[in-house]
Amino acid sequence: MELTTVWFSLIAILWAGYFLLEGFDFGVGILLPALGRDDRERRLLINTIGPVWDGNEVWLLVAGGATFAAFPEWYATLFSGFYLPLLIILVALILRGVAFEYRGKRDSVRWRRRWDACIVGGSLVPAVLWGVAFGNIIRGVPLDANHEYVGGFFTLLNPYALLGGLTTLGLFTLHGAVFLALKTDGETRRRAGRLAARLGVPVIAIAGGFLLWPAIAHHDGWGWALSAVAALALVAGVAAAWARREGWAFVATGASIVLATFALFVMLFPDVLPSTIAAANSLTVYNASSTPYTLKVMTWVAVAFMPIVLAYQGWTYWVFRKRLTVRQIPVDQSPVVRETG
Repeated sequence: MELTTVWFSLIAILWAGYFLLEGFDFGVGILLPALGRDDRERRLLINTIGPVWDGNEVWLLVAGGATFAAFPEWYATLFSGFYLPLLIILVALILRGVAFEYRGKRDSVRWRRRWDACIVGGSLVPAVLWGVAFGNIIRGVPLDANHEYVGGFFTLLNPYALLGGLTTLGLFTLHGAVFLALKTDGETRRRAGRLAARLGVPVIAIAGGFLLWPAIAHHDGWGWALSAVAALALVAGVAAAWARREGWAFVATGASIVLATFALFVMLFPDVLPSTIAAANSLTVYNASSTPYTLKVMTWVAVAFMPIVLAYQGWTYWVFRKRLTVRQIPVDQSPVVRETG
């Protein structure tokens, strides 16, 4: 197998890992006002992802770094053509990270309410825009003969890309609800389980439409197969949520996210960014890649360090594997300032 194909596959794995892990982070943030009815419950929800959310974002950094090193022209075109959406995602992620650290710094209702809004917005905006971005990557964008993006911001807001945004929003919210049902106990667990069951049918319909379009357009057998298995996994996850089998539901929704990501990359290959102007203008794994020597060095680095990263993250999840309940969240004994206005 050529190293360009190897690195395309590794980038697909990194994005699948990011969506799997950061997906339930986003879902928890989106569901903060729906499932957190008071401050203790909201603190409980935040604590479920507190030890892991920043580690989950490492997958995004590695995916971006791998794209820059292995396919520099793909990276350059993406970050120039998708500059505004990616900037909005970056700002949203920064605000969310700051909110996690700062919401408890003052005993003020307004203070916490504002940071909670940042957590919700910092989770919802990336959940939508990642789907919009990948929808455009799969559909293709206007690239000229120099592989430069010649469209505008509103070019990216086409119907298929917007469907992609709804798909990732729905999948991540469902995945987050299932995660909360798995990670909490008591009334929070029951409410999260009921919400996951209710979200199931609309998410299946939206995600099915998003995967069906490229499968038909590309006539790819492996893409069809992966899409079908991803759909079955999602249906199984929803059924497990209805049956209150949170562990199986989480495995199934996670598998559906991973398989759907793989399906999109398989249907995209060998392109990395198709052109809607002319097929000759498309970026592929061949004309967008680094030199063979660079890819060879990167491969050895990945072989050396990826097992360490995976082992450390697996250990983190094992240490923080127990369920949490609102009884474990201490009541804030200090006076709370209740500002008006």
